[in-house]
Amino acid sequence: MNRTVVVTGGSKGLGAVISSAFYTAGDNVAILSRNDTGLADTLGDRARFFKTDISKPSEIKTAFEEVAKWSGKIDVLINNAGYSGWKPLEKIDEDFWDNMIAVNLKGVLFASQAAIAGMQKGSAIINISSLAGKRGSANNAVYCASKFGVNGITQSLAKELGARGIRVNAVCPVYLRTEGLEGALNEKDSPSKGGDLTAYLNEFAKTQTALGILPTEQQVADTCIFLASTQAGAITGQCINIDCGVLPQ
Repeated sequence: MNRTVVVTGGSKGLGAVISSAFYTAGDNVAILSRNDTGLADTLGDRARFFKTDISKPSEIKTAFEEVAKWSGKIDVLINNAGYSGWKPLEKIDEDFWDNMIAVNLKGVLFASQAAIAGMQKGSAIINISSLAGKRGSANNAVYCASKFGVNGITQSLAKELGARGIRVNAVCPVYLRTEGLEGALNEKDSPSKGGDLTAYLNEFAKTQTALGILPTEQQVADTCIFLASTQAGAITGQCINIDCGVLPQ
């Protein structure tokens, strides 16, 4: 296929699964992250790590310039970098707001801005949003704000970039049991209240999903592979739930 795929936050968790999936599909994969986990070396010659703090537009710009020098083009951008966290209203401070918005929302916009300079007709941007971008939940105002914003950016850029032949979509997973989510759910202000995480997720799957199970990281990666393919050539501006039927739409 000889495409170049950029995955922000692509060195661990869901990002690592997405990076690996595109590499397995035959693509060149640029992994942008603050920390090098060695994934690019493990994958092989068609993968490369670029140290990037996605909350800083200047670092984003530099990283994409380096990716372009390495591969000559950018065909797919996966805006995956992000994190979750719960705080009740009275505990939210400016740092919590600024950090989450900078990573989850600002990073998406400025990575997209940097990517389009190397994109041509047929390219695709896929934003990793969340079911929290579709509905609010207690103690989750800042995270929800960031992901509602990601969905808004997705819809706006689909309209703006469509004339160039660039498609923009988002995927909105429910809980994925990553290391980052586990850390967030272990907090007392989270829905699990810091209790037994496995019991909480099992009960959520049983009572909140249609299928009685939660999605896997691989299923999210597979959806990204599809959305980046020519088979999805008529799909743009969509924010697709990957939630096993938690929020049918």
